[in-house]
Amino acid sequence: MSEHPTAHRAATSGASGFDERLSVPLWWYLPALAVAILLGAEVHMGYPGLRSWIGYAMTVPLCLIALFWLGRARVRVADGELRVGDAALPLRYVGRVEVVAKADKQAALGPELDPAAFLMHRAWVGPVVRVEVTDPDDPTPYWVVSVREPERLLEALGR
Repeated sequence: MSEHPTAHRAATSGASGFDERLSVPLWWYLPALAVAILLGAEVHMGYPGLRSWIGYAMTVPLCLIALFWLGRARVRVADGELRVGDAALPLRYVGRVEVVAKADKQAALGPELDPAAFLMHRAWVGPVVRVEVTDPDDPTPYWVVSVREPERLLEALGR
């Protein structure tokens, strides 16, 4: 893993702010809808009458809700902390920050990943940022977070 050229020691301000939703690409909804309709058709063939529509009524909303739920995570820098989903890290405990190169992403998320690390990876979001945790009371050595605009995140962390 190559360290990003703008990586420095602990950030304290986060003055510029950062807010990004890790939403699922819109085009994913079409295949999900097709799969839901196909599953609904399987149920439709097995029941006569009104009950035949139960499959569609169940699978279509469930597939769409699942995609929406997968894409609800946010990455934010505000109010003196880095928030990723429900987790928060005060900026005073942010150490080195590095953007993991695309070529190194598989290794960073596989054999090099510390089991104690916090991970918020979304496959549909390309870049990954590794944030060192300097809190001596926190057992988490670092966070690995997917972000679409890593440069903006580095800027918001005071890089």
